[in-house]
Amino acid sequence: MIPASFDYVAPSTVDEAVRALTEAGEDAKVIAGGQSLLPVLRMRLATPTVLVDLGKIADLRGVREDGDALVIGAMTTHYDVQRDHLIAEHAALLARATDTVADPQVRHRGTFGGSLAHADPAGDLPAPVLALDCELVIAGPDGRRSVPAAEFFQDLFTTALAENEILVEVRVPKHTGWYAHYEKFNRVAQAWSMVAVAAAVRTDGATITEASVALTNMGSTPVRATGVEQALVGQPATAEAITAAAAHAAEGTSPPVDGNADAEYRQQLARVLTGRALASAIGT
Repeated sequence: MIPASFDYVAPSTVDEAVRALTEAGEDAKVIAGGQSLLPVLRMRLATPTVLVDLGKIADLRGVREDGDALVIGAMTTHYDVQRDHLIAEHAALLARATDTVADPQVRHRGTFGGSLAHADPAGDLPAPVLALDCELVIAGPDGRRSVPAAEFFQDLFTTALAENEILVEVRVPKHTGWYAHYEKFNRVAQAWSMVAVAAAVRTDGATITEASVALTNMGSTPVRATGVEQALVGQPATAEAITAAAAHAAEGTSPPVDGNADAEYRQQLARVLTGRALASAIGT
């Protein structure tokens, strides 16, 4: 199907992009890598009057250090996130999760910020961002503001972004020395997650001292598995401790029911995949 007609704007600065969105009003759409938006346009599930392309804003690309955090530009591609040495050293969970996103073609075009702003509950990046306690920096007519990941994802395909705001960067607290893994279950390669688990763990010798675990597609937003985290801290880094903690994975979740799985099956998947993710992260 051919998309409905629209005007096209390609600003070169963040301020110009915000101004274009403000002038266009509620019928405008932002395009980043286009991997989520273009199919929606072709099916006419969205019919914007104005498309604001962020592709020419160079300041929105790249990864840099800022004290005890990494800053990832919203237009940084998945491919660049996968291969960035700072992310590999200080935020390995993001690299592990990005490895599972779609296929090489999508990873070369799709963007880190675009995936987060799309807020698909089956998407693979929101849960790791939640697990790492990231902050998302938003630009709008009144300047910039930072929103914790726990408040950014609000509902199905819904975020804290207003109609005239754009996501400009993500601040990732350094998790240097943490063990990390992203365990994903899907029907076929390149498919969305039926359920996935983002796990990051820090140990002091043989004891788990900190743990961050978040779940993909176990609700309308990514879900923090606090029961698992609490059960892990202070425990030995053993298979027995991991199994006991993983039993708490489905607590407080409201998984969707669709053609792939019912809620009970997804809850069982969450427990199994959490155990696998933790075991792979720690190496037990």
